[in-house]
Amino acid sequence: MPKLKNPIQMAVVGAAHGIKGEVRVKTFTGDPLALGDYGPLYAKDGRAFEMLDIRPAGTVVVVRFKGVTDRSAAEALTGTELFVDRSALPDDDDEDDFYQADLIGLDVRDDKGAAIGKVVAVQNFGGGDILDLTLGHAKGVLIPFSKAAVPEVSVAGGYIRVDPVAAGLVEDEDGDGEPDMETAPDRTGFDAKRRPRGPKGAGGNR
Repeated sequence: MPKLKNPIQMAVVGAAHGIKGEVRVKTFTGDPLALGDYGPLYAKDGRAFEMLDIRPAGTVVVVRFKGVTDRSAAEALTGTELFVDRSALPDDDDEDDFYQADLIGLDVRDDKGAAIGKVVAVQNFGGGDILDLTLGHAKGVLIPFSKAAVPEVSVAGGYIRVDPVAAGLVEDEDGDGEPDMETAPDRTGFDAKRRPRGPKGAGGNR
């Protein structure tokens, strides 16, 4: 991505939508339609995507990009991650403010400071923000984005710190440090309201 000095992932392209080149896009912006406010989006290989139209469609948006005019071209974009430079995002004077997009890719550290995984995405199913993590070999591990579960966020340091107990992460019985997926949190059954972070452009408020 030669055009971007500090790339921040804003979205990922999903499946083609219809036959005229539209695509379904999952955004990491607080307001999904705000994706159209940041100018051209860039793929990792440097390709630029100019957005001609965007509209809501359930939990995603449907987007029409310039030059993508048929279903085959749209299908070729499936899985493409889209970025903007951090400079395109407005700054806030409050040092505790950050964008949800800033969290993607941060290391996950446990309460002892050991790196145990990565932040994959920020989800919200209606009860508050949830972090989607990869921990060791386990993917799709969801924890509440609450002060108790995530007591420290250091975007500058490149990590978040989690409290394994408050986050609902439980080691398996053979002690290999991997979360036990039978007891690790899933998409239901935990309180995501302990640290609500309202949408703020492309992010949340610490």
